[in-house]
Amino acid sequence: MSTSFPSTAQVVIIGGGVIGSSIAYHLTKLGWKDVVLLERKQLTCGTTWHAAGLLTTLRDTEAQTRLAKYTQDLYRSLEAETGQATGLINCGSIQLAMTDDKAHEMRRGCAMARCFGVENQEISAAEVKDMWPLADVSDVKAAFYFRNDGRVNPADVAQALAKGARMGGARIFENTKVTGITQHNGQVTGVRTDRGDIQAEIVVNCAGMWARDVGRMAGVNVPLQACEHYYLISEAVEGVHRMLPILRDPGNAAYIREEAGKIMLGFFEPVARPWGMAGIPEEFCFNDIQADWDRMMPYMEKAMRRVPTLMDHGIKLFFCGPESFTPDHNYLMGPSPNLKNFFVAAGMNSLGILSGGGVGMVMARWITEGQAPMDMWSVDVRRAHGWQNNDRYLHDRMVESLGIGYQDHWPFRQWTTARGVKKSILHDRLAAVGACFGESAGWERPNWYARPGQKPEYEYAWGRQNWFENNAEEHVAVREAVGVFEQTSFSKFLVQGRDAERVLNFVATANLSVPVGKVVYTQFLNEHAGIEADITITRLAPDQYMVVTAAFTHTHVEALIRNRIPADACCVVTDVSGAWSMLNLQGPNSRALLQKLTGQDLSNAAFPFATARELQVGYQTVLAVRLTYVGELGWELYIPTAFTLPVYDALVAAGAEFGLRHCGYHTLNSLRIEKAYREWAHDIGPHDTPLEAGLAFTCAWDKPGGFVGREALLKQRDAAKLTRRLVQFVLEDPAPMLYHNEPIYRDGVLNSYTTSAMYGHTLGAAVAMGYLVNAEGVSDAWVEAGRYEIEIGNERHAARASLAPLYDPKSARVRA
Repeated sequence: MSTSFPSTAQVVIIGGGVIGSSIAYHLTKLGWKDVVLLERKQLTCGTTWHAAGLLTTLRDTEAQTRLAKYTQDLYRSLEAETGQATGLINCGSIQLAMTDDKAHEMRRGCAMARCFGVENQEISAAEVKDMWPLADVSDVKAAFYFRNDGRVNPADVAQALAKGARMGGARIFENTKVTGITQHNGQVTGVRTDRGDIQAEIVVNCAGMWARDVGRMAGVNVPLQACEHYYLISEAVEGVHRMLPILRDPGNAAYIREEAGKIMLGFFEPVARPWGMAGIPEEFCFNDIQADWDRMMPYMEKAMRRVPTLMDHGIKLFFCGPESFTPDHNYLMGPSPNLKNFFVAAGMNSLGILSGGGVGMVMARWITEGQAPMDMWSVDVRRAHGWQNNDRYLHDRMVESLGIGYQDHWPFRQWTTARGVKKSILHDRLAAVGACFGESAGWERPNWYARPGQKPEYEYAWGRQNWFENNAEEHVAVREAVGVFEQTSFSKFLVQGRDAERVLNFVATANLSVPVGKVVYTQFLNEHAGIEADITITRLAPDQYMVVTAAFTHTHVEALIRNRIPADACCVVTDVSGAWSMLNLQGPNSRALLQKLTGQDLSNAAFPFATARELQVGYQTVLAVRLTYVGELGWELYIPTAFTLPVYDALVAAGAEFGLRHCGYHTLNSLRIEKAYREWAHDIGPHDTPLEAGLAFTCAWDKPGGFVGREALLKQRDAAKLTRRLVQFVLEDPAPMLYHNEPIYRDGVLNSYTTSAMYGHTLGAAVAMGYLVNAEGVSDAWVEAGRYEIEIGNERHAARASLAPLYDPKSARVRA
């Protein structure tokens, strides 16, 4: 094979760490021959070389769990395939819980992991002591053993992947710095380097802690930031051997493993320090960085108590190296939303080795097939927002992000750093009436409202948290009177031009050839009929539509529309999210309250469901959209920002007569789950079809021109059966709490897991949704014939299943 520097390539991969090497390896396995990998200095010289090499499978999400499990399986065969040692040791791992709450969290997490084939078992403190005689287990409440976990030598693994890639035909060039990304008409065309330009069909950004800078070259947001990351290695310790399981000790923010007869002690401190804010030194290659051991001393002393003999042994190595972290502690993977054929795989949050094989496999298939082989939204780069590239924001959030994996993962846990990015004009008004704010996509949003004298602060627990009764009162108010939800955070796009109808009709499942003033609920699908977006579209004029979506899907939905506009179309997309506030008025008294504020007719005949009208409220004019996401009579009021305060004040002043109550997003969630309304990224996603999700009613099968994904959906529709369907569940026992990812058993056999869940105050118990799976078909009769249980921790609780909504199945209240 020629080793001369190429001028063309089918794929150029930027970055020679474990991620870049894995993608090159997997692309060649799929038959790609013209693969070029570029490394600025030497392979593994950034972060990979100094990683701890842990292979632990228990992760927070299905996607990351599957990536870790695949990685373990790959690394076990890699040395035999390539001849390159990987240093794999199948020593297992143990995770410790020092509190009852952590033990409960771990039981829930282990149950979820078993759904994805991860073997684990709960063990006692005494069993930990047998496996790890040097460990102090006096404070251990519970422990969990993963026998298939292990560890590797990170640099050797990356070299094995690189060797495997070369064996498959890939070419790797070290000491080659990428200086620019070339593009034309919204599509990547190659890279510029200090050795010459390369034209390429596809470019993949795997540059690790340099990935943000590479993204900027392409105009693509890759929000990540390097932080100081610490471990130490002791002098030799008697009794330490290579088969000691990895000890993960979240209570002490540390992990412990053997290292050549010594002990490695690593830290994920809860208050971290970002590094390289002024840029990474040009000469950086296999470097460590200046450590601040005075800052780390309290964490070291605390962690050493787990293995007290460390206090009596010298330290052979204090190490501090940079690793990149992301604002939500999830990876950044997948295709760019705004530059075609430019892909990203970076921001591994110190988990690159344990996920590297899976990341390479998924990315290679994503590049090859145009879609990931599993639901990757939790790590999809298209969830990122442009404002997250702000230096100060990244600095302040990374202080918290590094250590989050070793802290308690409470239900409804909120980030505490880098808050207040976006506030609606009503923020202070809502704070004055007791709003407890959470954050979504940078927006400060009221999650629940405190009573007079109650602090609007979370007190986290796995049972009923301190706002449970607040949620119950808000929930009942919407069901029996009227509630107002402040939902300004929702993203709003105007799609305009003479071809707007044609563009949206092809992207959306529903028919958008509707009269002005009609509101349409619809999905956007991919070519495989998976649901990429779940939205409403209102026709405002013959050549103008308003598309509304959740704030966290902003970048993704905007790209879905823009990327489907033909070159010859007259169609423009404008983000108007900040120009409009939104107040959502819901409940049986909503009509009477709104009628008091306007002289226009709000009767069913004059203002039917799924229509939009301009209403005059006082001196202001608002766009009223009759819709619901809670299962009641109601209107979404879109208000020009300058009009928002007087409209809100008028609603609140008139509302007392009708029992108006401020309601938060937790109540929106409990109401919608009770009504079995789906939420994208939980109940529906890119690997769920409208038929499986019970949303086929949104599909205009025969509209002219069809829609994206129609052919794949027709094949599923015309098949004899559906093998998976979304079902609603309610527990028989009113006491337990469900959140999501709880295993579902049918007739005593593990079948699936819940996708979303919350307490249903009208139904009187926790309610959930989840897909039931059966190779012979999930018919109505099969669902009804089953006996169901949902596992919480290690306990199973009887549940009732229903294909129809358990609350108001005929939607009579919605259309009242």
